[in-house]
Amino acid sequence: MKEFRFQEIFVLIYRLFLAYIFYQIARLLFWFFNKNLIPVDGISEYLNLAYRGFAFDTTAILYVNALFILLSIIPVIINTKKIYQKILFFIYFITNGVAYAMNFGDFVYFRFSQARLTSAAINVAQHESNIGKVFTVSVIEHPLVIVWFIALMILWIFLYKKVKVKIHKPIKLVPYFIFSVVTLCLTALLVVGGIRGDFKHSTRPINLVDANRHITKPVQANVVLNSVFSFFRTINTNNFEEVHFVDEKFIDENIHPYKLYIREEVKPKPNVVIFILESFSKEYSGAFNKETNIKNFVSYTPFFDSLAAHSLIATNAFANGRQSIHGMSSVLAGIPSLKDAFTSSPFSNQNIQSIVSVSNDMGYDTSFFHGAPNGSMGFLGFGNILGFKNYYGKTEYNNDADFDGMWGIWDEPFFQYFANTLNKKKSPFMATLFSVSSHHPFKIPEKYQGKFKKGPLEIHEPIGYTDFALKEFFETAKKMPWFNNTIFVFVADHTNQTAYPEYEKAINRAAIPIMFYSANPKYQLKGEIKEPAQQMDIYPTLADLMGYNKKIRSWGRSLVSDKKEDYMIVNSDSINEQFIIGNYIYLFNGKDITGIYDILDKSLEKNLIGKLNSSEVEKGMLKCKAWYQDYMNRVINRMLN
Repeated sequence: MKEFRFQEIFVLIYRLFLAYIFYQIARLLFWFFNKNLIPVDGISEYLNLAYRGFAFDTTAILYVNALFILLSIIPVIINTKKIYQKILFFIYFITNGVAYAMNFGDFVYFRFSQARLTSAAINVAQHESNIGKVFTVSVIEHPLVIVWFIALMILWIFLYKKVKVKIHKPIKLVPYFIFSVVTLCLTALLVVGGIRGDFKHSTRPINLVDANRHITKPVQANVVLNSVFSFFRTINTNNFEEVHFVDEKFIDENIHPYKLYIREEVKPKPNVVIFILESFSKEYSGAFNKETNIKNFVSYTPFFDSLAAHSLIATNAFANGRQSIHGMSSVLAGIPSLKDAFTSSPFSNQNIQSIVSVSNDMGYDTSFFHGAPNGSMGFLGFGNILGFKNYYGKTEYNNDADFDGMWGIWDEPFFQYFANTLNKKKSPFMATLFSVSSHHPFKIPEKYQGKFKKGPLEIHEPIGYTDFALKEFFETAKKMPWFNNTIFVFVADHTNQTAYPEYEKAINRAAIPIMFYSANPKYQLKGEIKEPAQQMDIYPTLADLMGYNKKIRSWGRSLVSDKKEDYMIVNSDSINEQFIIGNYIYLFNGKDITGIYDILDKSLEKNLIGKLNSSEVEKGMLKCKAWYQDYMNRVINRMLN
């Protein structure tokens, strides 16, 4: 009977069972660290989420332990010897330790990314030279996460060693090898089925979207998932696939992928300055929260608020992506980020019409400014695709005395450099600046310690510093000859930390400010836009204000046009695409509408799918699919010009 290796199989099952236990512990801790962002109504609902997570844990555990399983079963006779078991021990804990650390990293990462870790993180990291510093700072700032990780790994090792394989040398080799081969074949079958999610040939492998099948709130899918699954499942994936839901006539009449805004020739042509402000969430600014009725609301942007009183502001605006590079493509080119980011896709290198190409066509000087090392965030590469004539980064600034030691040049001196560089340019010019300082690890220059308001969040103080940098920029710029005929745009790239429950709601995790300002009254940039708006609206709005008077490709709309255009807000939570159309919010997984919510249900708590019978909803569902079809068609077939 010993040739049948039952004790080895039992020990292998025990060791894999331990992985399941510790993945469930990590799931509970992930939810605990992010419970204000992921509402769960009671123990029974959490247990249901944890139960649904077993399928995703199975895939992750089998991915990670494939080599360990193979070496545990493969018949080499010496499997039970101490040296062989020691090798298995190290393989098991090196692979599982790294994978387990990914789950713990998400305890912190999720608060910034609003999604589980995916392979997209590699695309971000490859443009950065400071990953080691960022990791070190994160470890120092979140010691409790490290303590939990170390404690659980010690416990895991202790439990692993409690059950050992007894040394045995097989005597009857024929039954030994026959049993081993049969076991190996059965195990291979089980592993393949476990990684796929089931054994049906007709069913596609389990994917991120399947986490939504048994939940009541879309954000709960992040509890069902684990970071190892979401990372491995998105490696070399390509969710860009042509679909066909409607005919082209429906798209032309309802999506309007091309816009034309006609106005009298604008003389002289206005300069355009776009500030894309790092993590500058709507939550931090008083001017954008006058009607949110948040008790004891505190603003951290006094200058921004004062400027808003003389500007055209969109107080119900949303980001079209989750990361900085998503913000760049959304603001400048009107291309949002869905499950997979366009900017990291195989289709990003194509001729793209954008506010950059429009400006170039109108004879503008076009420049992009970012105080980080040149190439950081992928801005230099994508900026070249868009057609910027000039790029100004840390290299051009050429003074490391103002380097923050982590990301780039502090905002205040770089904003001054921005103003002075613009002053050397010939009008008209279009310049975009992407700020740096309100980025993790949320530091400010030593000389300003104590100057800015500190709130309950780490980001509040650097937000105040960036606001101050804007104030100093305006003090300098308003003395320059180009200032009075310049249109300024201010927008956040994405959101960040939250302090108020209102901004913990699923839809409001993308809530940002959008503001247009000009000292020149002829542009009439004053007032408030209360209808939903988005980053994608900035490009057509500027093309309108500049008097381009030619057809543009845009999924956004001009916020200053006399035309009545329906809003259609688009973004993604990395699992589902999200649309705000008319009176409803729609969730779409690339094939089907999976959720319909009242526009006021920002937490996405009450799914109305199947409960509504109205022409508005039917058309809204078709418009979601039509937009998605047009997006995929244009991206894949390189029709973004």
